Amino acid sequence: MTDHPHLTPSQSAELLVQALPHMQRYDQEIIVIKYGGNAMGDAATAEDFAEDIVLLEQSGLKPVVCHGGGPQIAAMLKKLGIQSEFKQGLRVTDEATVEVVEMVLAGSVNKEIVGYITREGGRAIGLCGKDGNMVTARKVTRTVVDPDSKIEEILDLGFVGEPEKVNTTVLDAVLKAELIPVLAPVCAAADGQTYNVNADTFAGAIAGALNAKRLLLLTDVPGVLNKDKQLIPELTVEECRHLIADGTISGGMIPKIETCIYALEKGVEAVVILDGKVPHAALIELFTDTGAGTIIRR
Repeated sequence: MTDHPHLTPSQSAELLVQALPHMQRYDQEIIVIKYGGNAMGDAATAEDFAEDIVLLEQSGLKPVVCHGGGPQIAAMLKKLGIQSEFKQGLRVTDEATVEVVEMVLAGSVNKEIVGYITREGGRAIGLCGKDGNMVTARKVTRTVVDPDSKIEEILDLGFVGEPEKVNTTVLDAVLKAELIPVLAPVCAAADGQTYNVNADTFAGAIAGALNAKRLLLLTDVPGVLNKDKQLIPELTVEECRHLIADGTISGGMIPKIETCIYALEKGVEAVVILDGKVPHAALIELFTDTGAGTIIRR
């Protein structure tokens, strides 16, 4: 960011000086960054993200990347001729689909992100929730009320899971070795069954278990918007619940907010929802006074 053609050397130096107190605030702190499938975008966006991760690590922070890959999964399912459907915002995952999910998330997408970080000079290692029993999952249970009978019925989502327990042994060793963990949300249950875990939920569980200073949810929206579609820069948990109740927060933003609340309750200091397609969004959030997106605190 310091070699921008419109900045003089003095202006570049001033930017670095302004970033110093922020760097000191986060020195040796764990920052969990959820990199969403929709935020991944093209190669240029991925390169910007990788540059941010390497710069954070070189600045004394301990970044942990958790990633999704919904669009990539959808593309592979289509290529293989496997039908897929969503219920309550979650992909219904049968036996054939969970094999594709593992192949795409723990395989191609995970290693692609590792490759981008490596090319920018970082030392990254790709893992998934199965490795070292990092995240033990349990089957997600959801209910839905039939509009005609008004009877509550159990919604079977197949092999869709949620974190039950997080073991940080492997992550502690990876961070101690000054490596950057890149984590795919593919987990196993106690009986060994593979589950597809929502990437936001997975990142929230990881951030909570690591007592992270920040959880950044990089997505394809600027943050939480009010009813006039204007960005809300800061919220408390109580305000979030009120906005859900009055319908301001709706649809796919609700599970993101629920993840934020969960992470905060587990000990994360603050969670930020921000647009991952904005160049260097993570740096703007962490190293400037203005920040980016919506920050949520207890």
